[in-house]
Amino acid sequence: MSADYHTHTPLCLHAQGTPAEFINAAIAAGLTEYGISDHAPLQKQDNSEPFDDWRMLSTQIPEYLQWITDAKKHAAKANHPINIRCGLECDWLPNCQPWINHLRTLHPWDYLIGSVHYISEKNTDPNTPWDFDNPLWLGKWAETDINQAWSLYWQAYTDMADSGLFDILAHPDLIKKFGYKPDGDLARYYEPAIDAIATSGAIIELNTAGLHKPCAEAYPDTAFLELARHAGIDLIISSDAHHPSEVARDREIATKIAKAAGYTHTTLINQRQRTYTKL
Repeated sequence: MSADYHTHTPLCLHAQGTPAEFINAAIAAGLTEYGISDHAPLQKQDNSEPFDDWRMLSTQIPEYLQWITDAKKHAAKANHPINIRCGLECDWLPNCQPWINHLRTLHPWDYLIGSVHYISEKNTDPNTPWDFDNPLWLGKWAETDINQAWSLYWQAYTDMADSGLFDILAHPDLIKKFGYKPDGDLARYYEPAIDAIATSGAIIELNTAGLHKPCAEAYPDTAFLELARHAGIDLIISSDAHHPSEVARDREIATKIAKAAGYTHTTLINQRQRTYTKL
């Protein structure tokens, strides 16, 4: 059995494809489980929307659930059985816990994915954090203290893990997307996050999207993955697909990376309950 739980829909405003196209791609890739986990709504401090231009609005949750229903209907008609799981990819920001708890109540999700896409320094406007992986702001990296950016990111990631709100934690070292890394041993950033993830019991993902970004590496790198394995942290392999052609992309490469780090199994999730399947 194999699964891809981190995929998107056009409701995030930067993905393309119909439910049928995504399901057909998942079946063609040999998946037995396909998870839909688009970018969750997010509100500003004054409870207004939109927060940014790459996620659905709160009012679109019914449309999102219909998209998932249509995917399930198409899967049920297919000659090859495939289970459809549903979730949300939720952004971690300071004081977001009540909002995540609210999102949890909107549907019996199979899982929630936690992600860090935004960082900000103290005493900055909480409504204008930096979405550091957005190509629109790529030029900001040239004037950024890389060590400080990494410190802010990994503190946020550790805080997210500590919250215990998420079943899966996405693309652990997304901060490297554009190839900016501090000098020296990066374990100094990884180890506190690993401790928090292990304590929380959350699953991490090996996300192949990074292979197609400037960093040209899967998220996370091998050193982080080895630490996670030694800490007994569960793993899933994800494509982060934003188009049907990306579903289960580079799964063979990811399997080799996971095995090299010592993993022998990946995780399946259904209504927050886990089972395991061999790589």
